[in-house]
Amino acid sequence: MGVPFPANLNRFDPYKSYRFRIYFGTSSTPVAGVSKVGALTRATAPVDYVEGGNPITRKGVGRTTWNDVTMERGITHDTDFETWANAAQVLDHGVPTNSLASLRKDLRVELLDETGSPRLRWFLYRCWVREFQTLPELDATANTVAIEKLTIVTEGWERDTSLGDSPEI
Repeated sequence: MGVPFPANLNRFDPYKSYRFRIYFGTSSTPVAGVSKVGALTRATAPVDYVEGGNPITRKGVGRTTWNDVTMERGITHDTDFETWANAAQVLDHGVPTNSLASLRKDLRVELLDETGSPRLRWFLYRCWVREFQTLPELDATANTVAIEKLTIVTEGWERDTSLGDSPEI
């Protein structure tokens, strides 16, 4: 069994899921106010095949797919979500338009330690907005924040292995 934090032997607790930042493209400024990011998941389909004369069905590795990722944040006057969602399709006086130049973005997700330093990072490639919820259901009896939501399609993601744990916090 390996040591969970080899650079800091006094650390036992895993990283917290509420300490993260999201970046669009190569920007050095995080996307404002993101409060929730869906899980990064992928699945590889099995391919069944039978060798001649062998009664056993073998399982080979098939195609890998990456599931959609959701992002949520409280509604403000920042238009980053809406601008990106509009690249897929928006109506201009009732006529559909789109912007292929700004349709796809690479994303960066960073998980932070207690000091706010990135310790784990994932790159999401060639993402585009499949669904945009600009306004939630409004309810005068609720005690909640108005949330906007993106559902993002990605062509893949990978973890940046260049980051590591800090020696001491």
